[in-house]
Amino acid sequence: MKKSTDYRSNPLLRISYSLIAPFYDLVIERPMRAARRQSLNALPGDTAGKILLSGLGTGLDLPLLPALHHYTGLDFNPGMLARARSRGANLQVDWILGDSMALPFPDAYFDHVVLHLITAVVPEPRCCLAEAARVLKPGGSVILLDKFLQPQQRAPLRRLLTPLSRRIATRMDVVFEEVLLAAPELEIVSDVPLLAGGWFRSILLRKLRNADSSNR
Repeated sequence: MKKSTDYRSNPLLRISYSLIAPFYDLVIERPMRAARRQSLNALPGDTAGKILLSGLGTGLDLPLLPALHHYTGLDFNPGMLARARSRGANLQVDWILGDSMALPFPDAYFDHVVLHLITAVVPEPRCCLAEAARVLKPGGSVILLDKFLQPQQRAPLRRLLTPLSRRIATRMDVVFEEVLLAAPELEIVSDVPLLAGGWFRSILLRKLRNADSSNR
């Protein structure tokens, strides 16, 4: 799959998230805290591993993470990463300014990948998931929390607003089942509806042990 650099050609998205960064936590933190915690319970608490937090944002996941792992926190916005650093003071974290749709890591590098509220933000959700699968070791998991339409769900208002919302904040028309087609090496372990009548879903994926990312 061709690696995307769309975030660089969408300066409005970068500017909007720079402006949003100081207020993001006030709007997002409390309503999403329980959902984040429930999703992150999928991380092992007894065996240390290398964990990628792709699309880290302001680091709202960091206080909820077990301390035994070595984390890599990646985001495309310097303002978001700057705010995340203070939350990761008690964790082992490498901070990377980069693109979730074109990850700067080799194949099969991480034990687990966390995709919280990023898949529906990026211009190309399929690239985001495919890249997560590429850098994941066989047998590892993708821990995903985001808002997704159901297959064939009409949701006319969400679809109508997406051309504007995707330029300044997030997409509202992403169908997970369509995104998953870009990563056939991933299998669904669990899929739990959480918020907004099931619009937000906590999804756990596992990479098949015989998967070969070299063919991508």
